[in-house]
Amino acid sequence: MTRPSTASTPDTPAAPYCPRRAAHSHWIDARGLRMHLHAWGDPTAVTDDAPLRVMVHGWMDMGASFQFVVDALDDDRPVVAPDWRGFGLTETHTDAYWFPDYLGDLDAMLDRLSPDRPVDLIGHSMGGNVVMAYAGVRPARIRRLVNLEGFGLPDNRPDEAPARLTRWLDELKTPQALKPYASVTAVADRLRANNPRLSPDKAAWLAAQWSAQRADGHWHLRADGAHKRVNPALYRAEEVLAIWRHITAPTLWVEGGETRPPPSWVARYTREEFDARLAVVPQLQRCVLAGAAHMLHHDQPEALAARLGAFLRA
Repeated sequence: MTRPSTASTPDTPAAPYCPRRAAHSHWIDARGLRMHLHAWGDPTAVTDDAPLRVMVHGWMDMGASFQFVVDALDDDRPVVAPDWRGFGLTETHTDAYWFPDYLGDLDAMLDRLSPDRPVDLIGHSMGGNVVMAYAGVRPARIRRLVNLEGFGLPDNRPDEAPARLTRWLDELKTPQALKPYASVTAVADRLRANNPRLSPDKAAWLAAQWSAQRADGHWHLRADGAHKRVNPALYRAEEVLAIWRHITAPTLWVEGGETRPPPSWVARYTREEFDARLAVVPQLQRCVLAGAAHMLHHDQPEALAARLGAFLRA
C-alpha cells in the first residue's frame, strides 16, 4: 500500500496516515459504563494457541493510539484496545479517578470478551501499570504480559496523606477543563510538540481520533478534564511489589532507548530503584528500542511489533 506523503508546510497540513487494518467500534457494558473498544478483526475468532490480544493505553491517550503497531504486526490475529473510562468514547460518571477502577473495568471487559481463555495483555505507561497489577491479582487470566514503559510512581510516605487529601478536596470545588484548539491541525501540532519524533502523517491521523469539533467551532480533546485532579490515594511501592510477585505469566518489559525520567522524579525515584522493583517479577525479559522514547508505539511501531510478535509466539 502506498502511504501519502508526509511533507507539509504551515499552510498545507500533512495528509493523514492511511491504516492497513481499519479498526471498528465495539461496545460493551462494564460496571455501569458504556465502554468503547477499538477492534481489529473479530474478538471471538481466537484459539488457545493464538488468544485475544488486548492493548491498553496510558494517561491522556486512547485505544486508537495502537493503530500503527497493529498495522505493523505480521499476522491478523484479533486485537482489542479499549478507551479507559473518561478517555476517548468511553463514558464517565465521576468527578475523580481511582486506579482500582481501571482493574475493575479490565476485569469486566475480559469477562465479556474472553471468559474462558487467557489473553495476551499489553499496556503502555499508565496502562502498563494497570496490566502489571491485574496480572498479579488475576494471574490465570493472562497468557503473556507486556509492559511498555509502565514505570510506576515514586513511593509515597504516610505523612504525605493529609496534604494530598486536602489538595484533592480543594480541587473538587474547582471545575477542570482541557484546552480547546482552533483546528484539528492545531491538535496535531500539539502532539508533535509533545513528541518531536511523531511524523506529520501520524500526528494528523491521531489528532482526528483524539479530538472532536463541538458546537463552539473549536476542537476539544476526547478526555475528561477531571483527570487533571490530583489522585487522593498514595502510591505505596511495597503494596505494588507484593502484587507483582504473584505474576505467573512470562513478562516482557520494553522501554525506549531515548526515554528520560521527568525532572520531578530525579531525586525521588531513581533508575536503580525501578530496576530493583522489576527484579521481583518471576519470568521477566527486557528490551530496549533504539530511536524511541516514551511514546515508543508511535516512534518505532515496526520495531515494537516485531518484538511483540516474537515474544507472543514463543
